Amino acid sequence: MRRRRGVWASEWSWPEFVRRRGFDDAQARFFCIGPVEGKIAYAPFHIGMSGRVPGSLMDTLRGMQTFVRAVELGSLSAVAREQGSTQPTISKTVAALEQELGVRLLQRSTTHLAPTEQGRRFYERARRVIEEYGEAVADARGLSETPAGLLRISAPVSVGVLRMNRLVQEFLALYPQIEIELILNDRFVDLVEEGMDVALRLGANLPPNVVARRVAVSPRGLVASVGYLAQHSRIDAPDDVLAHNYLRFAWASESFELHGPGGEVRRLQANGRYRINNSLGIRESFLIGAGLGLAPAWLVQDLIDSGELAWVLPQWKASAHEAYLLYPARRYLPLRTRVLVEFLRERLPQLPGFVAAE
Repeated sequence: MRRRRGVWASEWSWPEFVRRRGFDDAQARFFCIGPVEGKIAYAPFHIGMSGRVPGSLMDTLRGMQTFVRAVELGSLSAVAREQGSTQPTISKTVAALEQELGVRLLQRSTTHLAPTEQGRRFYERARRVIEEYGEAVADARGLSETPAGLLRISAPVSVGVLRMNRLVQEFLALYPQIEIELILNDRFVDLVEEGMDVALRLGANLPPNVVARRVAVSPRGLVASVGYLAQHSRIDAPDDVLAHNYLRFAWASESFELHGPGGEVRRLQANGRYRINNSLGIRESFLIGAGLGLAPAWLVQDLIDSGELAWVLPQWKASAHEAYLLYPARRYLPLRTRVLVEFLRERLPQLPGFVAAE
């Protein structure tokens, strides 16, 4: 076996390679890159850091699968239960993989297990390798692959609680072999750094190096409770808003623009005594009649439909919320990620307060 251009070349022909390594055709094609100087070539990643072919590449794959599940489940014992094995066996499997790679992948203690920095990077690549192998085998055998495995989804807190949570449960009912972690956070998340498969983002301020699909739009306007409007002065024009208690997000500007009929634009200065940094808090404040304010339809449409809240100056709107689905810009997306993206692309515009993006 000779090193050539970053890969290892065997003297065997293709039939000899398949027979000597004990692979079926799909397995052999997965581990081989292609011919190098007329010989079979192996990716160094698949043959170990030492540059030699291990006794069983399938053992390496099993080690990778075990490591991936250990990261996802956070426990070697949990992996053992899932695989019908024992904790010492799983520990030895991961240790053998670490020895082959020459790096420590997991930090272990009596109460905690977490990937090292090298382990975190290896996890992302190993997961994709395993998934590609599974799809390659299914394709070679003429089988339809079933979406399975763990999906990590990031979404803003309020839209996650009000809308995404129900959608995720609907999705899980359709795909019983998929697991989901829904992480709700209002800060911008680095998808690759934090191991997220898909993120829902509202607004056009998008991070670089991701794929962003604009899937829905939510109109935004002034809203108040029916009780508040009955007890306070009438609002017939944008300037009338200045006489009312204006509720706003803590990070929002004190001024805002409304776009009216015929393209007319009015900029108003907010007058209010209350600010809060959470959409659900704003929603609750509207309900108890604390004041009026701007809100996206996804936040309040169900309450408007029930008659508890009402649009104020419905012909005047602020800039809409745009909903994007983000996922890492990579050549290969697992089947489970692809079916989730398509599911959300279809279902998000059907939620209260959203319409399909043009």
